[in-house]
Amino acid sequence: MAPRIGLALGGGGARGIAHIHVLAVLDELGLVPTRIVGSSIGAIMGAGYAAGLSAQTISDYVTESFADMPKVISRLWQTRPPSFQHFMADGGLRIGQLNAERVVRVFLPDDLPETFEELRTPLGVMATDFYRRLECELDSGDLFSALAASAAIPAVFRPVKRQGRILIDGGIYNPLPYDRLRDHADILIACDVNGGPEGDPSIVPATMEAMVGASQLMMQSIIDLKVKVAPPDILVRPYVSPYRVLDFMRSDEILLATLSIKDGLKRAIAGAIEAREKGVDNRSLAIVEGATASHPHGLGTQAAE
Repeated sequence: MAPRIGLALGGGGARGIAHIHVLAVLDELGLVPTRIVGSSIGAIMGAGYAAGLSAQTISDYVTESFADMPKVISRLWQTRPPSFQHFMADGGLRIGQLNAERVVRVFLPDDLPETFEELRTPLGVMATDFYRRLECELDSGDLFSALAASAAIPAVFRPVKRQGRILIDGGIYNPLPYDRLRDHADILIACDVNGGPEGDPSIVPATMEAMVGASQLMMQSIIDLKVKVAPPDILVRPYVSPYRVLDFMRSDEILLATLSIKDGLKRAIAGAIEAREKGVDNRSLAIVEGATASHPHGLGTQAAE
């Protein structure tokens, strides 16, 4: 029996465009995950793939959606409250905070299913319950409110109300939720696009940049601890640190810069499947890292105990 593949896609804003390469590898190998779970942008990419969209279709849609600024501004304009009553229901004037569900609806494909139950592949969407102070995996009912909650970065989006709970960015508690797949798959593939602050240390970061960077550092510490204690079978880490969380206008550039992970991921998947088919208890972690300035062709695949 072929091993079951579980796919976990992490949070990272525009950096998560690199997830498309992982989806492309699965398409090229003819592999279909038994379950996908994601946080923030990972949940959004996972939803498209779980709905049956190919990696190429997702790639084309993303690059077309952010091809020019007027088109993006037009879509953002559509997220405004339709009336004063809706404006007050949203909480009134909140400087800098967008309605996450409206943004998700105007930027995602029109034919994306409304509910989890309509997806072709089971999907888990991670969110953080603000007042209960815990992570929660959403996998039934309304899809769009779940995706909005998972992507609701506090500094950018308003919290989302869903089924009596106040939910924010799923990456706060579980930025790379591969642990949620252990009962659903034999081989766990996790793609970490969190990255981290990168820049000139002689320049003090602006307030927003410092807030986002601090969040990235916190999430990276969570990911690193999880990987140390109970790693996935394959950890994919595209080099995405040069890009900011909201750099969606650089989609083409991000895709090109992170392309190098594909060959290493194919080798890692082939090795993991071969080990499972032979009944080998392979407990080593395969790390697939992308190209950097010092390694222009990528770091390839590494094995780490």
